[in-house]
Amino acid sequence: FGEWGELMGDPVLATAVLDRLLHHSHVVNIRGNSYRLKEKLKTGIYSTPGTQVGQNYPGASGSN
Repeated sequence: FGEWGELMGDPVLATAVLDRLLHHSHVVNIRGNSYRLKEKLKTGIYSTPGTQVGQNYPGASGSN
């Protein structure tokens, strides 16, 4: 929520929008990767920053 002001270009407007969206709401913070992201990482479709694409494949050496 802290970055909404920068995203919208107006921190006051972002605060007002969030106030209305979150009124009577319960906010649940979920940490960690989603199951979809975990599956993509396993198959090598997606790589986390700092890793090479395809390094999760058996026999991948990182060179061509």
